[in-house]
Amino acid sequence: MPVADRIREGVIAIAREAADAILHVYAGEFSVEHKDDASPLTAADLAAHRCIVEGLAALTPDIPVLSEESADTVPVALRRQWPRLWVVDPLDGTREFVKRNGEFTVNIALVEDGVATFGVIQQPVTSALWHGAPGHGAWLCEGASERALHARRPAHAPLRVAASRSHRDGRTEALMARIGDTEPVALGSSLKFCWLAEGRMDVYPRFGPTSEWDTAAGQAILEGAGGLVVDPRGRPFRYNQRDTLLNGDFIALGDPELPWRDWL
Repeated sequence: MPVADRIREGVIAIAREAADAILHVYAGEFSVEHKDDASPLTAADLAAHRCIVEGLAALTPDIPVLSEESADTVPVALRRQWPRLWVVDPLDGTREFVKRNGEFTVNIALVEDGVATFGVIQQPVTSALWHGAPGHGAWLCEGASERALHARRPAHAPLRVAASRSHRDGRTEALMARIGDTEPVALGSSLKFCWLAEGRMDVYPRFGPTSEWDTAAGQAILEGAGGLVVDPRGRPFRYNQRDTLLNGDFIALGDPELPWRDWL
């Protein structure tokens, strides 16, 4: 079933409030701390986290929230019992935030029985907001306008391949060589999923660690636009199914008919 209108509009409003909290920090001077895994942390991450957690608790008090900024406090045995949960990255692309290049987002996804069934991604700097649900469509909201999104199908050469600024690696370069005629596009955070959903990109390969909150909202939006996210064996990406919250390798496609197995 599609998410209820009340919940969809409520989550969109929460994402926008979080974006405002992020921009308040972004407009001034801020310090950068580092977590145990060396990833950066700013006051903007924490302000957005508080905004989203409080907002979702009021909107859907029966659905627990798994946020990047509080995941360490949730026992594995407890979260594995949750059939429905919100998976949240309050500020995806903190490195891009620190660089002040605007390529960071707010990610909120609803996961039901392991499946990302609804996602919202907000880009604070541009105010663009994407939302979608597999089987029920995807949309881009800019100002007062909203338009339906469709991934580029069929895709044709040159294939536009998303390549992260912060995480480009040799395996990605080798895959692009196997594809052949490509046009690499560097873009930060979950915006890569959004551009795939818009038809502005065709392929997003990722080799190396990401976390579930990095991909869940983007997967829901991309699959709502007709795309696909799978692991190298072709298995659909699923969430809250393992003790770890780290994702394995994946490839995201605007056109599921592309011969991606030949490239891996």
